[in-house]
Amino acid sequence: MPITRDVFRTTHPRTYQELRGDIRNGDMLLCSGHGAFSRMIQMATWSNWSHVGFIFRLDDIDRIMVLESVERAGVRAIPLSVLVDGNGKSRSPYRGRLAIARHAAFNEAVSPEKMKQMTQFALDRLASGYDMSEVLKIAARIMLGAFRIRVPGVLRPDDEYICSEYAYECYRHIGVEIPGHPLGFVAPSDFARCEHVDLVGVVKTRASPKRIRAPRAAATQAA
Repeated sequence: MPITRDVFRTTHPRTYQELRGDIRNGDMLLCSGHGAFSRMIQMATWSNWSHVGFIFRLDDIDRIMVLESVERAGVRAIPLSVLVDGNGKSRSPYRGRLAIARHAAFNEAVSPEKMKQMTQFALDRLASGYDMSEVLKIAARIMLGAFRIRVPGVLRPDDEYICSEYAYECYRHIGVEIPGHPLGFVAPSDFARCEHVDLVGVVKTRASPKRIRAPRAAATQAA
């Protein structure tokens, strides 16, 4: 069922080690952050959600990775443990709240061939960054969607993505469709709203994020 805005209030968080055994290949990481770009996405989509990533297990080397696109680095793969706890050196934990979710159709849709296609798509785009003009295109896509204006072709993504567009394409290559907005964009909140997505767990991080509130006008909506 859809994951509502109350999930962080109603669900007891578990540590990464407690959740690690429950996390499967193809799960999604849903994030609620409080940086400037995160707040812009939250305001534009009337939700708490600001980021989404695709979880990819590498059991042969005992690692759980997150494939994601972030505004400062572009597409990257990062250990989930680093986002949760930092790396003890130069990287701090994610400053916000984290939840793991699962699409009910994933196991039925996936096949070795589709998984190969998704992996090729995802990894071929690692380190693919975007310049300031792409950041402006991203902002325009979000804001046009917020004002219910259809996204023109010139602003649609090509090989440069915001997080939700990248995750959407990862799932699409497997055969799992995440319903986007009818006006032509997909946001992190669309993953949480999907009726086929279920909560796996809320992750307890080392960071102490501020409480995040969605705009008042969306108080009754799912995040």
